[in-house]
Amino acid sequence: MALTFELDPSVGPALRDGIAGLWADVSNAGGSVGFVPPVSRETIRPELVKHLVAMAEGRTRLLVGREEDGTVAATAFLTCNTHRLMTHWLWLYTVMVHPRHQGKGYGRDLLAAAADAARGMEAIEAIRLTCRGGEGLERFYGSCGYKEVGRVPDAIRVAPGEERDDITMLLSLGRIR
Repeated sequence: MALTFELDPSVGPALRDGIAGLWADVSNAGGSVGFVPPVSRETIRPELVKHLVAMAEGRTRLLVGREEDGTVAATAFLTCNTHRLMTHWLWLYTVMVHPRHQGKGYGRDLLAAAADAARGMEAIEAIRLTCRGGEGLERFYGSCGYKEVGRVPDAIRVAPGEERDDITMLLSLGRIR
């Protein structure tokens, strides 16, 4: 069954806990979303609060994918640029699909829903995101229409002596100028 996506859902305790649980599960399964396993919901909560504050301030929007029973199964945060020369594109952060749904096409669905959401935002022409090298993520994002536009070698240290490239990807939304 497909996920149902919602942009700007009402955030209450159930959604906060659902996102924290998703983030912990993705991280503990080896997902590249800012943490190295093992992590707990409590470890993740301060980073989630930063996203929620940005949402309250109108700088970030939440896209959530839910299973039929309402369980949070996917998320992405769309963050607007505040620099006056870069307001025509936004960042996509914390792109996650629960590990139990890997291989079902939900990642593609999430990225398509994020692109649709961005297209619905005034004057947004592109989406940028970063991903951790060494995981094959750049191939996945590339297969979804993103292009690699930058790479910083060894910028991410997941453990002493274990570095990964920081890769910047861009999706043009096809705006006509």
